[in-house]
Amino acid sequence: MATGGSKLAVVAALVGNFIVMIAKFVAFLFTRSGTMLSESIHSLADFLNQLLLLIGIERSNRQPDTAFQYGYGAERYVWALISAVGIFFLGCGVTLYHGITSLLDPHPMHRYGWAMGVLLFSLVVEGIVLAMAIRAMRKKAQHLPFFQYLRTQADPAGVAVILEDTAACIGILIAFVAILMTQITGQPYWDALGSIAVGLLLGGIAIWLIHRNRELLVGAAMPPHLRQQVLQILQENPTVEEVVDLRSRILDTETYRVKADVRFDGQELAKKMETDLRAAFEKIENYEQFAEFISQYADDLIDLLADEIDAIEHKIRQKVPKAQHLDLEAD
Repeated sequence: MATGGSKLAVVAALVGNFIVMIAKFVAFLFTRSGTMLSESIHSLADFLNQLLLLIGIERSNRQPDTAFQYGYGAERYVWALISAVGIFFLGCGVTLYHGITSLLDPHPMHRYGWAMGVLLFSLVVEGIVLAMAIRAMRKKAQHLPFFQYLRTQADPAGVAVILEDTAACIGILIAFVAILMTQITGQPYWDALGSIAVGLLLGGIAIWLIHRNRELLVGAAMPPHLRQQVLQILQENPTVEEVVDLRSRILDTETYRVKADVRFDGQELAKKMETDLRAAFEKIENYEQFAEFISQYADDLIDLLADEIDAIEHKIRQKVPKAQHLDLEAD
């Protein structure tokens, strides 16, 4: 399973957020800034969530067995969902709570320089991690538009890293402005408002990630443009009279399952067998030979239908490599 890009992004984010988290907590101890505490909690949430994402990637790489015959690829969605819920409750919930309490009962800040210095350092680290994650995802997107790839096909772990690091960079800017306004005006409510803004930002990211992973766990269909490619291959085959039903499901980031009920055109199949059938028919001299002809015709028809299905599946896999589990049935 091709997970190298996502794993690299997650590991880079894990290391980066650990460094930033320690720096922010130290800055909070010196400044007593509510916004800085929110940013510290933000980085702690990111660190723990990326640890969960890494666990999910490692566990999803296990080979199929008798208990899970399609493999463990979807397990990454479980861990990504747990990560998203963690962002919502730990990141968003705790940050909002602290911001609101600071707004109701403000406390003075100290040593603004510490806070601003740590925030600028954090912005550099988070920016580097974000750039690495985007570069890794761009390589996997190949010819697809980048944002379309993120929305429809990208590994949720990689998307989570990009969203979390983007939120981290925006959160740092919000915190910097909040602390700067507190220093300029002398009003501590700016610091509390910055904390609330960071919490709302984390909440929005968490809700999107929860929604996306829920879709994948429930069984989202393959992207519409890929489904259309599969449908086109089926409809353009001269032996296919009608596509009765076509369903798909994303099993994991690299594998789709596709099931199609197809009505084959008997006349087109007969044309492919006509030469052999005519030669065999001309040799019939009695009923026993006729019965043997009919039996052989039935066997040849089944073989021809199987060959046609194999050829269609081969074309589908060439066009849509992720469609690994194909189930074409004659209706």
